[in-house]
Amino acid sequence: MREGSLEAPTRHPLDWQNPEFYDQAKVEKELGRVFDICHGCRRCVNLCTAFPTLFDLVDASATMEVDGVAKQDYWKVVDQCYLCDMCYMTKCPYVPPHPWNVDFPHLMLRAKAIKFRKGIRLRDRLLSSTDALGKLAAIPVVAQTVNAVNKNAVARAALQSVLGVHKDRELPPYTSERFRSNSAESGSFPVKDGKHAPGKAAIFSTCYVNYNEPGMGHDLLALLEHNEVPYVVVEKEACCGMPKFELGDLQAVDRLKRINIPVLAKYAREGYAILTPVPSCTLMFKQELPLLYPHDAQTLAVRDAMFDPFEYFVLRRKDGLLKTDFKQPLGKVSYHIPCHSRVQNMGQKTREMLEAIPGTAVTTVERCAGHDGTWGVKAEYFANSMKIGRPVFRQMAEPHPDYVASDCPIAARHIRQGMGDEAQAAEKAHPLSLLRKAYGI
Repeated sequence: MREGSLEAPTRHPLDWQNPEFYDQAKVEKELGRVFDICHGCRRCVNLCTAFPTLFDLVDASATMEVDGVAKQDYWKVVDQCYLCDMCYMTKCPYVPPHPWNVDFPHLMLRAKAIKFRKGIRLRDRLLSSTDALGKLAAIPVVAQTVNAVNKNAVARAALQSVLGVHKDRELPPYTSERFRSNSAESGSFPVKDGKHAPGKAAIFSTCYVNYNEPGMGHDLLALLEHNEVPYVVVEKEACCGMPKFELGDLQAVDRLKRINIPVLAKYAREGYAILTPVPSCTLMFKQELPLLYPHDAQTLAVRDAMFDPFEYFVLRRKDGLLKTDFKQPLGKVSYHIPCHSRVQNMGQKTREMLEAIPGTAVTTVERCAGHDGTWGVKAEYFANSMKIGRPVFRQMAEPHPDYVASDCPIAARHIRQGMGDEAQAAEKAHPLSLLRKAYGI
């Protein structure tokens, strides 16, 4: 048996519709097998709090081995995992095709799916219903009220007591100026397909851009317009399903897939590049849905047409079809590459694009910030999310940057909060906003 694997990691499809997927005894047996391998390795101890939780349980047991840990305590490890995938992609030498076949994140997902079927908190259902929350909170007047409540210490203390949303977590604001209903129409440009990327784009706006930070979406459209790429905003969309996926609610993921995939597949068939401004949403269509539906032709067509925006821009530049008429240097940029960008296996395209701007120095921080969607919002995980992010906060602050940026807008907000006073001199700006600023448009 080899010690480790030098081959590229490969992912197996998830047999989530098989009743055995939800067999608790079988899942606990597999948890024990994988935990034993992790205990003997311990390479992932510094990634998150799931592994220290596991190792502390083992070290405190009578045998100091996994067989001394009570099975009910396995679930403490499951609760600490937020499916960032970094153990699978960057640390574990036993992932497939190694015969030990360790896929820690997807095993955690399977356990979360069992836990979901047993019943979860109302808080978790609400936080993962991003589209429904957005539609309600983005109503004029309601948006102003929600934003005021989110900034009120007394109201936040009550919210923590009732729902378990930590009172100190800075929450993104809601806007009544929704992106989808206020997006500019594309200019009439000829379609210039390149060798590496299509010459027209369809925008899947995402819940976050539609209800929280529409400026990101408008920046993306302005960049496409400047580079004479004709675009459309997809005619219909629902949440990508990632918040429900991370909760283990695979039936909800299936419902959302049935709304989104037929619409997006039409654009894929028509030769559009499909762009999403939020890495988690891009990853959902690129990886997670294809692993859930490995034989669904529409899902695979969407996967093949899906691009991260900066992946798309770098490919257009490679084709000689991206303008480089930058007018504004950006100075020092502290850039955090989110886990869900890294997992896409496309390289650091955002960094590559920003470094092409004259007068711009980019410091890249390649480490999980610890927020991950709704996980870092919850009262019981807030302290751990800040602890996991502490090295990122320090590394982002060290260059004394002009801008703090991350492709994940929630991670960027989390990082700014963790930087504290160090963040005051730096402006939070999404990389799409920085590229638009550099073009002077």
